[in-house]
Formats: sequence, C-alpha cells, structure tokens
Amino acid sequence: MENKIQKALTNLFDRYRIVFWYDSKKELRDEYEALELSGVNKLEINNNEFALKYQLLRGQPEDKFLLYREGEEPVDYTNNWLLDIQLAHYVFSTDQASIWAEELGLGIEYIDLLKQHADFCKATKRREDLKALLKRNDTKARIQLKMLSVCTSSDDRLDSMLENLLEESSNGKDSKIKLIERCNLDGFLFEQMQLHFQYQSDVPSIKDFYIKLFESCYKQHTDGGGALSSEAQVFVNRWKDSRKFEKSFRKLSAECADILKIEDDLNNREYADLLEIDLFELVDLKIISGLVQDVSNKTIHSGKVERYVRQRRQRHYYDKFHDLYEAIDIAAQFISKLDNTTFSIESLTDGIKKYSQTWYLIDQLYRKYIYHLQCSGQPALMKSLTKIVEDFYSNNYLLELNNLWQTKVDEVDQWYAPSVALQRSFFSDYVKPFLDRNKKVYVIISDAMRYEIGADLVSLIRQEDRFDASIDPALSMLPSYTQLGMAALLPNKELAIKDDDSSMVLVDGQSSQGTSNRGKILASGTSQGSAVIQAKKLLDMHRDEKRALISDNSVVYVYHNLIDKTGDSRDTEERVFKASHETLDELRNIIKTLTSANASNILVTADHGFIYQNQVIDESDFSSAKSEAEEILFKNRRFVIGKKFKEDNAFKIFKSSELGLVGDVEVSIPKSINRLRVRGAGSRFVHGGASLQEIVIPIVHINKKRTGDVSKVEVDVIRTGNNVITSGQLSVMLYQVDTSSDKKKPRKLRVGIYTKDNILISDSHELVFDFSSENPRDRELKVRLMLTRGADNANNQDVHLRLEEKEPDTTHYKEYKKIVYSVKRSFTTDFDL
Repeated sequence: MENKIQKALTNLFDRYRIVFWYDSKKELRDEYEALELSGVNKLEINNNEFALKYQLLRGQPEDKFLLYREGEEPVDYTNNWLLDIQLAHYVFSTDQASIWAEELGLGIEYIDLLKQHADFCKATKRREDLKALLKRNDTKARIQLKMLSVCTSSDDRLDSMLENLLEESSNGKDSKIKLIERCNLDGFLFEQMQLHFQYQSDVPSIKDFYIKLFESCYKQHTDGGGALSSEAQVFVNRWKDSRKFEKSFRKLSAECADILKIEDDLNNREYADLLEIDLFELVDLKIISGLVQDVSNKTIHSGKVERYVRQRRQRHYYDKFHDLYEAIDIAAQFISKLDNTTFSIESLTDGIKKYSQTWYLIDQLYRKYIYHLQCSGQPALMKSLTKIVEDFYSNNYLLELNNLWQTKVDEVDQWYAPSVALQRSFFSDYVKPFLDRNKKVYVIISDAMRYEIGADLVSLIRQEDRFDASIDPALSMLPSYTQLGMAALLPNKELAIKDDDSSMVLVDGQSSQGTSNRGKILASGTSQGSAVIQAKKLLDMHRDEKRALISDNSVVYVYHNLIDKTGDSRDTEERVFKASHETLDELRNIIKTLTSANASNILVTADHGFIYQNQVIDESDFSSAKSEAEEILFKNRRFVIGKKFKEDNAFKIFKSSELGLVGDVEVSIPKSINRLRVRGAGSRFVHGGASLQEIVIPIVHINKKRTGDVSKVEVDVIRTGNNVITSGQLSVMLYQVDTSSDKKKPRKLRVGIYTKDNILISDSHELVFDFSSENPRDRELKVRLMLTRGADNANNQDVHLRLEEKEPDTTHYKEYKKIVYSVKRSFTTDFDL
C-alpha cells in the first residue's frame, strides 16, 4: 500500500501544489510518516487551520504541501477554514479506485467508472496502456472505448475492435471477449454496436452479431431491408478489404453461408442479379456456373460476358476464381471470333497473310483458355464449356482451316510464298543489314515459339517503358523440325538433310548440330565478332560478363528452349501451354538482360511452330495410310524422310530441291493435321508438317528508345450538375477517358468521400481502369459509396469525393482528383422508413 500511496501522490504533485489527505479510518499514520516526497512539505491538520492557511498563501505561496488529517473530512463546511484552498486543489483518497484515478490522471468524477470496471484496472499493464491513450477532455464513453481498445489490442474505434474480436472468433478463441466480460465492458460494447449498427438481441454475442451482419447485408442486396443499418455494409466492406483481417472474413463468411443456407437461396436466383454481392464465395460459384451454362449454350453475347467478368474483378473473391473467370471470358471471345470468321485462301501468300493478321488469334485464345483452365484446377466445373471449345477448335477451326490450306500446299512445286519472308534467308535479310551498317544485333531463338506466342511477346514488350516491338510472319523450312529450322537461321548458302537416319542438317557441308557447331557457322558468316550462348547461361552471367559479351561481339545468337522441351515429351506435353506462358516471361527477362548490357537491336524468332490439342486425339486424326519408299531414313509424327516415295493421296511428297535444300532425300508429309503413329511419342503436341500453325513463324523486332513512352489512362468523374448528398449513399459514374493499350497502362484508384479534415466518411473502393474498348460507353464504371455515421458531423458542410493512387512500392496514397460535394441530409435519413 505504501508504494501505491507514494506513486499516487507523486503523480498528483505533478499537477497540484496542495493536496489534502483525510485518513478517515485513522489507520494510515505510519504510511504518512514514512512518506518521502521530494520538494513537498508534509504538514498535519490539527486545529491549526488559520496558521496553515497563512503559511500556504502568504508564507510559502510557491511551495508544495501535503496536508494530512487523521479522521474524517469536516462535515460542517462553514467551520472548515481551509475549504476554499481544498476546492481549488485536490483531495487525495486512499481507496483503490481513487489511487487508480490519480495514477491515470483522472478526476474524482471518474472514480465510480473505475470501480465499475475494477477488474480492468487491477492489471498494471492495462492501466499503463490506458494511460497512454487518455486525453484531457475524454468523456466517460471515450474512456470506456479506450478500455475496450486495450482489451482487444486495437485502436479506439469500434470497427477496429470488432475486427480483432471477429478474427479471434474465426480462430475458435474467446480470450478477448472473455476479458471484456470480466472487466464488465460487454454491456457498453453491445450498446455501441446498437448505436452504430442497430444491433439488438436477447442474447447478444460476437457470434450472434456476425451472423446478423452477414444476413442483413445479404438482404440489403437481394430483397431489401435487413435488421442492421447501412453502416453495417460499410463495416463489412472495410473488413473484407483489409489485408490483415480478410482471412477471418472468409472463415466467418463460409460459416454463415452454411448457417443461413445461402446455397438454397441462391438456387432460386438469377446469377445476373448477384453481380454486386460480395459476401459469400458461393455467390461467385453461382455466377461462374451460370456463365459457363450461358456461354456453352450461346445464350449470352461475349461483350456481356466481358462486362460481367469486369464487374466481378472489383470483388473480394475474384483473385481466388481469377482463372475461372478469365477462362470463361476467353471462351466467349473464342466462340464469337470463330462464329464471325470465314476461311478462304487464294495462295500460300494469301493464307500466310490472313493467318498472321487475324486467324492466329483463334490459336491464341485457345491456348489461353486451356492455360487458365489448367491453372483453375476445376476441369469438372468447366466440362461442358471445355468440350465446346475443344470441338470447335479441332473441327471448326484447326481441321477446316488446314484442309483448305492443304489444297494450296498441294498446288505448289516450290516451298516458297512471294512477298513472305523465308526462314532460310533470315540471316541475309534481317541480321546482315545491321552488320553492314556497323550496328550490333542480338538474336533470340526460342524453340517452337509459334506465331501467336510471338504476337503476345510483342504486346508484352511494348508495355515496357521505352521499348518498342513489331512482328513479321515468315515461312519456315519443311519439314518444320528443330534441326532444319535452327540451321536455316544461320548464315548459309546450302542446306542439306544428311543422307542417314540422324535427321541432322548440314550448313554448307558442316554439321549444325549443337551450340559449338552453330557458333562456328555463325562466325564463318561474318568478319565481325560473334557468339552463341544458351539462355540459361546468359541469365546466370554476372553483369561484367554480360557487358563483355555485348561489347566484344557484333552478333550474338541466344538459344532458348522451354516450349519444345516440354511439348516433345509424352509425359509433359499437356503442360505445353503453361510452358508457353513461362516462355514469355523468360524471353522478357532475356531481352531486359541484353538491353541492360547496352544491347539496342534485338530480333526474336523460332525454328518452327506446333499443333497442340489438349483433348485426347481421335483415331480420325491419325493417318491410316503408310508412307512407303525404297528407303526410309527417319520418321516422325508429322513427316518422313526417305528416298523414292510412292505416290499416295494421303501425303504431300517434296524433293529436296523443291524445299530449298540440296541432296537427293525426299520428304513425305501427311496432309492437313493428320499424324503418323510413332512408338513412344506424344500425339497432342506435334510439329514437322505443313499446317499454318507449324510453318508460320514470328520475326519480332525489338529496340529500346531513349525517352519514356508509357503512360496511364486518364479517369474523370462524370458530373451530373447536382453535387449535393442528401441520403446515406452516393452513386458516382467514373469514366476512363482513353483506351487501355500496350503504351497506355491501366490505372488503379481508391475512391472515397472525405471531410476537409481528411476524415473518411464513407466506405472506400479499389477500382481498376483497364478498359480497352473503343466505345466510350464501355469505359464507364459506376460505384456506390455508403456513408458512415461520421457523415452526420459533416452535415451542411462541403466534403470531397477523392480519387487516390498508391505510390509505387509503398502503402501511401496521393490524390489523383477530387470533386466537392455538399452534405444536406435530413434528420429522417437516419430512420429506416
């Protein structure tokens, strides 16, 4: 007790010059005698009031005094000569609540409050934490809120406390709420919840609250009404968008979905009516299921699918279902694209140009659909849509297009397409012109990077600041396999397939197999420094090694192999589209590695393309005929090398001279997309034949500029002329001014309503503006902001609708734009009428 009295009095003398101490029970004289208070005069009141008064006010007017009286405070105020001094200073009490009040710096008017929450005050740590939060003008309610904040380890806002309590509940724990109950703060907590959210219950509890919370917010979006106020929706929006507490939101959301039988309710609703609901994972599953059905049945336009998916992009569970939404959107685009495409080919040149201008997009969409399908891990859910995409791709596109293309292939006696670049002329047409101008050039050859992947690479590179890229189609060698394609990209006068079973290709009589041989051939084609290197080795180099490679050589060939390596194995061929996705990232890294070492002119190309069908290949896709010849040298799924083949309508036979090769070997290629049976080989990923997907390869030109050329899209608020907020919510139309493109990047903004004192008085929304449509109406985005109780304090004042943008690599936001509104809310706004 002595230490507590000493500490309490020390704190009091920091604020008061004179302190009275009435020892009403006459039991603390020893403690009084033992006190040692630096700079404080200890005096006893014992019928000496007049002398004390003179000493306090005249004799030592600046000194501090502790006035002790053994016994009760005088009841008769008229005979208390020290009453005026006592009223002007402080009366010390030795009961526990008084000591707590003095320790916390609170007046005697708060003693009853501390007694009410005695269990809170018994812990020294809780008192210390509370004292750090207290301010001079705190009301009793503010002090109770701060007690709650200490109990919940949060700040003194109700929503912050509830977030911590909900997190605890989601983890099956209750220590915080039990502490609140022990401290007799639970009644106050539920009073605050009633005040803010209109929460009422005969058995109030955290669990009862969150069940009512989910139920009420769901009803507000569906049937209207709900037991809780609109402030509850604001709280839910904050809660679920919190990185710290989103896990608790998801756990309790799933629990409440089961308790409230949300699945049964959703079964009776149209998915298009649920697009704004962001409470339950089941809502996304319902929307996804409905979209799959409608896209499969062709009962929804692709533009509407895109809008629906874009609406869900702003919602909480989108990240979890990202791949499913993307797959559905892509499937709708794929079906629409195919429905609006007709195939006609007049010549090889015409077919290659049409493929490289538009038809390749169907291959690209198919690849992206399969990629997102595989990443989603939900093949059963997408089964009906996948079957349609697969059937359309195989029968309505791949087979139909290449059957038509084959008729033009059958007509030619030379593998050549006027005005189309030839792979075998790559060095002379694309590389040598740089060298002739004494400029350095760097060539990346990605094995099996077909044209549509090259087109994706162009878009990816153009998105980088100060980078530009373009693409040309080229006609690959036949057969379209690695040895021949790689050889054709080197400087050459003569190309020949070796007359044995190796399928090796000779360049001017020299083997082109392996990095070492290719390096020798490249060096022989130029008098300037040259080098060949594998992509992995380049990426593993130190900075100085990279710079030396660039500075010492005028031409460098970088060989990259992920797509072909993955697809050519029967065990991994199903992952070829994932490998294609990874290839794009790896190529971007290689390009940045080269440019960071001062490379400026870069070419990216491929040795050949490929055909890939994700579904099991039908028997009809295998040729029943056998390619017969006097001598078979080499056989693959899509070509046979031999001598003196027998004519067969199932095959197109080329002599070496017709393919731009020397020698007397011949090549037999099954027509269209037919495959040959080869023991141990995969059947879904193939190349070597003459289909458009195999023989149209990309030549991508990349250069780096000196000045930046990437910017973000601009966003405006569409003004209606009425900038007055009269209700508990505000609907705003935002407009993306320009279309999103490679050089016009999306902009992500946070939107909310703030007072002039920078206080948020609404929920806030993170919005992504990445619209690529040329139609301005398609670039509009409506957002509804719910006002909090804080808006009451801003009534009849101006507030700001603020659009903010996060500073890169920070948690800070800067203002992008703001619009001034006036709050003019009637008192009836607070009633649910």
